[in-house]
Amino acid sequence: MRTWLNVVGLMAIFAVTSPALRAQWPSYPTPGVPKTPDGKPTLSAPAPRTADGKPDLSGIWENTWMIQFRRQTPAPSPTTGGPPVTTFANIGAGFPDGLPLQPWAAELLKKRKEENSKDNPDARCLPMGLTQFHIHPQPRKIIQTPTLIVILYEGNAGTRQIFMDGRPLPNNDPQPWWYGYSVGNWDGDTLVVETTGFRDDGWLDIWGSPLTDAAKITERFRRVNYGVLEIDVTIDDPKAYTKPFTVRVDQRIMLDSEMIEFICNENNRDPQHMVGK
Repeated sequence: MRTWLNVVGLMAIFAVTSPALRAQWPSYPTPGVPKTPDGKPTLSAPAPRTADGKPDLSGIWENTWMIQFRRQTPAPSPTTGGPPVTTFANIGAGFPDGLPLQPWAAELLKKRKEENSKDNPDARCLPMGLTQFHIHPQPRKIIQTPTLIVILYEGNAGTRQIFMDGRPLPNNDPQPWWYGYSVGNWDGDTLVVETTGFRDDGWLDIWGSPLTDAAKITERFRRVNYGVLEIDVTIDDPKAYTKPFTVRVDQRIMLDSEMIEFICNENNRDPQHMVGK
C-alpha cells in the first residue's frame, strides 16, 4: 500500500500548507457574519436565510476532519445519532461490517486497494465523484440562487450545477457524466438533491468503493447554524450494492478567505510513477 500511503501523505502535506497558499489572495472580511460584542464570530448563531425565506447555504466550506487535522482543535458534530460519518479514504469507515457490496464490487474494491488506488481519478487529475468531492481536503464554495445552485470545488477545479427550477431528472438515456445530473428541491429547511446519469466506473473514495451507471445519489443539505453544514448522502446503486446506505459529511464555514486557482494537471509527473502491487 506504499503508493496509496504516499498519495494520502501528499494530501496531508497539502492540507498543512494550504492556508499559506490561500494567503495568495488577500484576506477580506466575510460580510454579514454574526459577532459577539467584542467582535468575535458567533458561529452558533441561526443560519442566514435568503429573501424567499430558505436557508442560505452560500459560503466557503471545509470538512470537519480537515479542521481537526490542520488546527488540532476538536470540531464535534453538532448533532448526535444519524448515519455514520465518512472519512477521506474510506466511505464505509463507520460501518462495522463494511459496505453492502455485491460480490463483483467487493472483488473490484479489493483489486483497487491492492493496486494502491493508482487509477483513482483524483490521482490522475480527472474529475472526482460527488462523495470524493464532499470529503476532499480542499474547500468548496456554494453559490445559491432560487433556480440554480452552483458548487465550485477547489480540488481539480470541479464545477457542479444543481437545478432548482422544477425540471425532472433526464430520462432519455443521457450521456453519462462524471458528476451526473442533479436536481434539487426544499423539504422544509433541508435541501434535497437527487443525482443520476453517472459514468459506470466511479470511485466513491480513495480506496475505490465503486459507483456504477445504475446509481442514484440523494443528498440532504442542512445548515444547522451559521457555522455548520450537515450533508447526509444516500447511495442507491443496486448494480454494486445489495442495499442503499447513507453516510454523513460535516462541513464548517471558512471566514475571511477565498479559494485559490488549482490546476491539477500542470506539470503533473506522478502518473508515470504510479504502480500496482
